[in-house]
Amino acid sequence: MEKLQYKLEVFEGPLDLLLALVAKNKIDIYDIPIALLLEQYMEQIDLMREADLDVASEFLEMAARLVYIKTLSLLPRQEEEEDPRLELTGLLLEYQQCKEAAALLGERASFDTVTRPAEELPADYTYKRIHDPRELGQALRAAWGKGKSLLPPKPESFSALVSARIVSVTSQTVYVLRLLWRRGAIAYDRLFAEKRDRSARVALFLAVLELVKSRRVRVEGEGGGCQVRLLPRNRDTGPGQRAG
Repeated sequence: MEKLQYKLEVFEGPLDLLLALVAKNKIDIYDIPIALLLEQYMEQIDLMREADLDVASEFLEMAARLVYIKTLSLLPRQEEEEDPRLELTGLLLEYQQCKEAAALLGERASFDTVTRPAEELPADYTYKRIHDPRELGQALRAAWGKGKSLLPPKPESFSALVSARIVSVTSQTVYVLRLLWRRGAIAYDRLFAEKRDRSARVALFLAVLELVKSRRVRVEGEGGGCQVRLLPRNRDTGPGQRAG
């Protein structure tokens, strides 16, 4: 790659150098290749040092910023996150406009002119800046992403949790004991025949597990033909105690 040769003293700061590199390489200022720009920027820093010129801290600070932007561009980015290059693009655009304004004032300013006191003019609040369509599109997408993150959750997200009927394991324990007290034994599948709600089915299943663990009921058989039977030693207590 051909190294760029400049008279370093003409650069008034790091933004001036970056604009020169952008113009030299015909880079789209709205889609800056950070890797290329950083490489050539560091080459200019090295040339300054080789010429025994003092490198101002602002040049080194800009080099650190370019390295940081390059690091961010290598990491995965969420849709709502802004492009890390946008801030640099804004700085270059503003500096470019300032340079153009300074050049225009330089053409108009002269020591051979006569000046007069400033004249009061009515303030004009009309927004006259002309934006590139891509710049407006990026701003709109960034606003959409930030707006979505600040919106409260939709009520539908909680309706299933709030409206769901809660069935306790204790109530299903009482249900199983009463059923077995009247029938003595019941098919395992029949226990769940009248339970249509998922919460009730889960609570009933946990109740059966607790009763088996406490040895108050016994499951006999395998597969679909197994039965849940009340253990004989529990028949010494009354129905009222089983219901409780």
